[in-house]
Amino acid sequence: MKHLLSLKDLTQEEILDIIDLAIKLKKDNKEGRTHHYLKGKTLGMIFSKSSTRTRVSFEVGMYQLGGYALFLSQNDIQIGRGETIEDTAKVLSRYLDGIMIRTFKQSDVEELARFGSIPVINGLTDDEHPCQVLADLQTIYEIKGTLKGLKFAYVGDGNNMAHSLLHGCAITGMNIAVATPKGYECGQKFIDEAVEIAKKSGSVITITNDAIEAVRDADVVYTDTWASMGQEDEKEERKRIFMPYQVNNELFSYSKKDAIFMHCLPAYRGSEVTSDVIDGEQSVVFDEAENRLHVQKAVMVRLMGNGLLVNN
Repeated sequence: MKHLLSLKDLTQEEILDIIDLAIKLKKDNKEGRTHHYLKGKTLGMIFSKSSTRTRVSFEVGMYQLGGYALFLSQNDIQIGRGETIEDTAKVLSRYLDGIMIRTFKQSDVEELARFGSIPVINGLTDDEHPCQVLADLQTIYEIKGTLKGLKFAYVGDGNNMAHSLLHGCAITGMNIAVATPKGYECGQKFIDEAVEIAKKSGSVITITNDAIEAVRDADVVYTDTWASMGQEDEKEERKRIFMPYQVNNELFSYSKKDAIFMHCLPAYRGSEVTSDVIDGEQSVVFDEAENRLHVQKAVMVRLMGNGLLVNN
């Protein structure tokens, strides 16, 4: 693993290795054991899109690993003022040991990796959100003890989260059902990629417009905001279209009795999910948010640790 640009680039073994290491780092952290695996290393964090969880988790993660995280907004670098991504990648590679970028275009992330000589981590694009899904997979594994064979239901917008969840479930052998309104389905490219991956893992991919079909007998029920960053002007129209896909007690009741509810946050109670579900006993949304810290530490160790082997 040289970069984390998309989950589809990882093998099942690599994902499980990251999860195992994340669980170890989490346990050690809670028991007061520190590991400065990235002592002297510097991570540049490029933010074209702001985020509470992404900035705090990467910055704290680098600190806990003995390294330093440098925040770079779009006003701090020259990409937005005409400098090419190629030149930026080559310059930053002379200063840094790794780059995390949270931006709009997936192609920008891929160009940074192509022209730079240091690891690049996709902190989110309009197409994919691999770090969040790794944290989701860690959370499910911690609670359920397995991933393969579980049924994962995603209800809502066919956005970047749905795309990366398709990849993650297909790679790890989880069955996934994605329910969206007509016209808001996942990109066909991502569906096709998941179907192809599933041929090896045995995962069953279901794409539907029926929320009940997706949630029925699910082990995990997941949703996301209906209007992502940059879609604020569509908020009211989307709320009208997506309301039948709201995860409320009635819809959640179609899942298994021990199902868990997940959301990548931020959440809008009363829109994509009701308060009684997200604040209920089966909700694990804050466990997922915490696991962003630990799984990203594992990713950084694997990418920036100079081949460092950490025993689990």
